[in-house]
Amino acid sequence: MSARVFLDTNVLVYLFDLDAPEKQARAREILETEGASGRAMVSTQVIQEFYVSVTRKLAQPLDPETAYRAVEDLASLPMVQIDTTLILSAITRHRKEQVSFWDALIIQAALEGGAGILYTEDLQHGRVMDGLRIENPFLPTC
Repeated sequence: MSARVFLDTNVLVYLFDLDAPEKQARAREILETEGASGRAMVSTQVIQEFYVSVTRKLAQPLDPETAYRAVEDLASLPMVQIDTTLILSAITRHRKEQVSFWDALIIQAALEGGAGILYTEDLQHGRVMDGLRIENPFLPTC
């Protein structure tokens, strides 16, 4: 099996963002490919942020029931639980790497879950941290 991939919140939000059809299509492709192969994973932080984002931040927000069902579906993916140890390691990374605490928590969750790739728009594409490669799946391909 290839390396696992960790999906940041923005990848999942694009699944429901009708105002970004190209990104929506790419997010669906990622979830279908990586989810079906058993490689995709998320964390409890990601699904919490997802719920808030799709019910409050989209131009066309989801109703709470639809968002609830989406969270139920996403919860079938392998899940990294955010605990005190992970929070403390994220604080250390935040201070060491000069990334936001929330991004550091995503990075630490991806590492904890054994991911080799973190799909996100929020960090520097191509950067590698402790063997975890950051990839922005929405960049145009050449």
